[in-house]
Amino acid sequence: MPEGPSLMILKEEVQQFSGKKIIEVSGNSAIDIERLQDKIIVDFKTWGKHFLICFDDFTVKIHLLMFGTYRINERKEIKPRLSMIFSNGELNFYTCSVKILEGDINQYYDWREDVMNEKWDSKKAKQSLDKKPDEMICDAILDQNIFSGVGNIIKNEVLYRCRIHPESLVGKIPPKDLKNIINECSIYSFEFLDWKKKNELKKHWLAYTKKECKRCNLPIHKKQTGKRSRRSFFCTNCQKLHI
Repeated sequence: MPEGPSLMILKEEVQQFSGKKIIEVSGNSAIDIERLQDKIIVDFKTWGKHFLICFDDFTVKIHLLMFGTYRINERKEIKPRLSMIFSNGELNFYTCSVKILEGDINQYYDWREDVMNEKWDSKKAKQSLDKKPDEMICDAILDQNIFSGVGNIIKNEVLYRCRIHPESLVGKIPPKDLKNIINECSIYSFEFLDWKKKNELKKHWLAYTKKECKRCNLPIHKKQTGKRSRRSFFCTNCQKLHI
């Protein structure tokens, strides 16, 4: 599943279609596809893992799910969920969720929850975490209503940086460490974006899919953790367990 930084790249790549009229639309999405015909795209936005195509009075929300893809000015052999053709190119989405949000997009999203948005509010994140003292930090970091855009790669790398075991309970983590985790979720997301643009993301991974801890020269443990049962990679020596 694409994480927030990957959607930011998509947003940059499609700017050529901002302000353009859709001259042909098709796809096997369940939405009223024809509604998009001859409409002008006002803006492109992202909220975490949601890609938003904004029109005057409604927005098309794209969620790429686990295996969704897109193509710009080219097509795959399979039928797209949504295909939009413009005078200067085309934009195609595959194997994804497509929904329409009526009215003002701001009524649907709290931009303060998006770790890559200029309105990101770390204090709000702390308040939300304080309401989940008995939740494992590995689950809390993946809560899109707290850290919108953060996915499993970022989760693992942030917890390794902060030296916190993924099964630590939120309420047991020292305040300074919790603050560090909150800040790193945003910091790492922007580093992720920069590395992905340079096509060098994987070489910067310190924990995700790794076999050995670079700090301790000990084995990295791999385990499905938390109620979400997502893969965690961690060192039991330098990542402290707070329970």
